Amino acid sequence: MIKKSFGLFAIMGLSASLAACSGGGEEGTNEDGSVSIEFMHSQVEQDRITVINDIIEKFEKANPDIQVEPVPVEEDAYNTKIVTLASAGELPEVLEVGQDYARVMDKDQLIDKEAVQTVIDGVGAENFYEGALKLLGTEDGKSYTGMPINGWVQGIWYNKEMLEAEGFEEPTSWDQVMEVAEAFTDGGSKKYGIAMPTVEGGFSEQAFSQFALSNNANVLDGNGELAINTPEMKEALQFYKDLSQYTMPGSNDVTEVNDAFMNGSVPMAIYSTYILPGVFEQGNAEKIGFAIPENKTKAVFGSASALTVASGLEDAQKEAAQKFLTFMAEPENMTDWVLMSPGGAQPVSDLVTESEAYKSNEVVQAFGELSTEIASSFDDIQVFGLVDGKNFLKMGDISSSGEIPKMINGVTVGEQSVDDAIKTAESNLQKVLQ
Repeated sequence: MIKKSFGLFAIMGLSASLAACSGGGEEGTNEDGSVSIEFMHSQVEQDRITVINDIIEKFEKANPDIQVEPVPVEEDAYNTKIVTLASAGELPEVLEVGQDYARVMDKDQLIDKEAVQTVIDGVGAENFYEGALKLLGTEDGKSYTGMPINGWVQGIWYNKEMLEAEGFEEPTSWDQVMEVAEAFTDGGSKKYGIAMPTVEGGFSEQAFSQFALSNNANVLDGNGELAINTPEMKEALQFYKDLSQYTMPGSNDVTEVNDAFMNGSVPMAIYSTYILPGVFEQGNAEKIGFAIPENKTKAVFGSASALTVASGLEDAQKEAAQKFLTFMAEPENMTDWVLMSPGGAQPVSDLVTESEAYKSNEVVQAFGELSTEIASSFDDIQVFGLVDGKNFLKMGDISSSGEIPKMINGVTVGEQSVDDAIKTAESNLQKVLQ
């Protein structure tokens, strides 16, 4: 592993720019002329480590002049570990990273975007879903912060049997979602129409963003200026507030939403694809449907995980890292990666969904055509701060401020009006962005 020197920086994009310096001489090159690189990832479960180690073994067999040392790190400690290693000049050459933290790393000049671009150009951008690539695009829209390896999407999951029993079909519009939610709500019997997040946390921001973006409301405009106080945003927030009267009382987070849907208290839930493994285990795969709430346009919230190359590498390590990413992009290896968590982790490429290994997986097969439908929804992904192909770095500061979840919690759980909540969020975010 090559050493790189960086200044100290904060964890969530609050740092000053860092300059990467190449390490000395032959570091990272072994006496026999072979090259050693490290691969840091967050897959710490033993069965997943086995899969990754098998992939590495195949890579080393095909590239005997390169050794890859896996560095598994717990997810909760992952971003902090990146900070620590970068500060010590010991950042691994290849890292698994989520789209949001990739933006932080890009801001701190920790990513070799040229190396990533070379890999994607070589593999072929057309082999990845456009939405997955958009999530990893840079602010100038000219390159990427990582090569997508898997992801997840969020929408409205619904119990088809429950809806059909009351004469409802798939709710694909705002009005239909509201109609179903109202019809199933009976507070006295603790039955509700939809499980949705209202907590002052990131889950609420993710869920609300899907409605806002489907109403053409974004937090930033095409110039990267704050644009939260608009008629479109007010309309979306009012809808979310109105819909929340049909969910469980209090500040609902991941556990409350998941439990309500899984125990049959609600016919609909806003959640990610990581709800699917539990549905499969219950034997209810055939009962579940996936809807994308649409108003003026279609918007799916999603997240992409990527493999990226650290900046400041010597040529030998950089070339080895690029070879490893290119190897990981091969359909067989991408499929093995996705199937470490079938159902939850979603493919970011048709090369995976069309592979026999993916199609024959028991979890994927259980959900039938829904599996392909979910994966293809990556092309409808929209997220706050991504405007006209530009991934504005300042969105990281906005999300880390917590102002958007506070606004959502204020109108759903608190007694704030939509106008007051948006004005307060706007005022506070203006200070954040100064």
